[in-house]
Amino acid sequence: MTQSENGFDTSNHKANQRDVLIKVEDLKMHFPIRRGVLKRQVGAIRAVDGITFNVYKGETLGLVGESGCGKSTAGRTILQLYEPTSGKVTFENETLTDLNKEQMRKARRHMQMIFQDPYASLNPRMTVGNIVSEPLAIHGIGDIKSRKERVEELLSLVGLNPYFISRYPHEFSGGQRQRIGIARALATNPSFIVADEPISALDVSIQAQVVNLLDDLKQELGLTYLFIAHDLSMVRYISDRVAVMYLGKIVELGDRNDVYDQPLHPYTQALLSAIPLPDPDKEEKRKRIILEGDVPSPDNPPTGCRFHPRCMHATDICRQEDPVFRPLGKSEHVHMVACHHAENFL
Repeated sequence: MTQSENGFDTSNHKANQRDVLIKVEDLKMHFPIRRGVLKRQVGAIRAVDGITFNVYKGETLGLVGESGCGKSTAGRTILQLYEPTSGKVTFENETLTDLNKEQMRKARRHMQMIFQDPYASLNPRMTVGNIVSEPLAIHGIGDIKSRKERVEELLSLVGLNPYFISRYPHEFSGGQRQRIGIARALATNPSFIVADEPISALDVSIQAQVVNLLDDLKQELGLTYLFIAHDLSMVRYISDRVAVMYLGKIVELGDRNDVYDQPLHPYTQALLSAIPLPDPDKEEKRKRIILEGDVPSPDNPPTGCRFHPRCMHATDICRQEDPVFRPLGKSEHVHMVACHHAENFL
């Protein structure tokens, strides 16, 4: 395995043959904390604090972690919905972080987002037809007739009746609303979609239907996903690779089977130990890893490894030095980890 120029991401021969669609380099998103009459900045919430990874064309990269770890902020910052504090995002060899507002508006046609809450993300005063056609109008695509035809085509594509075009969001169930949100995201024929916990607000019985729809659309339209979630079972089902995030940093990244079958970071191990096993005998024999304490505040993260206050394997070096995000493992795929003692878990 060889390290790339940025010193974080690595590639083997197989990965080198894949096309990079999104390249994220040392991306940071800090929200200022202001106090007093003059609203002076007294600190910052380090929601995303230096993440580096690639998203390859045609893949689904799952991004997992506890609530508040920075997953959704990372997705929105990659799409430039938040202006990053520092770092670089490249989409198809175009540096998004260097674009002005008009250039970014044009580039966003090729990048869309599916939001978490299907109730809050749809304007209740707009019909389904207006909601789905809005991106077409914003980007000046087609005329009124062709947009109506495109909306009907999209509704059919996501499993909804095209005759629903005149209805309002309140007339639909949660799962149907999320399908409308998916249709809206597909309107401009994007190549990259950030799916921000698209199933967490849905009933369990509907979640599998929506995930299967996303997977079918990926195959049919050649899409690339950044799939943000905290349901680890669902992430394994839909993702090709998995990135694990903790307190603003990515601590492990690799092929889904490598990450799930041989996790190299203690935090990943703890997350996976919480997934119920379908085999009662294995479930009874395995050892659960219970994390002590709460996630530290992102406005005052611990020194060294950010996970060390809750890690049973922590030593002095963990408290003093931030671990390097490096390649490790015996798999043919690249397996990255940020842990001083990861070799002990091979």
